[in-house]
Amino acid sequence: MRHHIKTKTLGRKKAPREAMFRSLATSLVLYEKIKTTEAKAKLLRSYVEKMITLGKKNTLHARRQLLKKLYLESAVKKVLDDLSPRFSQRKGGYLRITKLGFRQGDAAKIVRIEFVESAKPKTESKETKQPVKKLPKAKKAIKTK
Repeated sequence: MRHHIKTKTLGRKKAPREAMFRSLATSLVLYEKIKTTEAKAKLLRSYVEKMITLGKKNTLHARRQLLKKLYLESAVKKVLDDLSPRFSQRKGGYLRITKLGFRQGDAAKIVRIEFVESAKPKTESKETKQPVKKLPKAKKAIKTK
């Protein structure tokens, strides 16, 4: 009997489950939104939110702990340099789960998990934009026989 066992296993043993979460977390950090099943997204949310909170410390120990949880150094760098400062004023709730529908093959619930505050788009200032000059309209050619 499973008395007091709170871990959702998702039908996997421990090592494959941890590898799946590391892969999903790395993709989520790098691309900032991914599509996955609802069950995986709900478990992934707490996994990634703990990483963002850990990244707020921005110490060597925090970096090494993040390296254990993410596959790529670039993902760790993004957590420390981009995501943690972006959410520095927020105390939690860094991710949003949006329901998309059902998967065609097995009717699994598909969701999009993404960061609440998206990256600020780099906008050009008005001074750097060059005004577009319109060309004069060409006159219609007259047909001659």
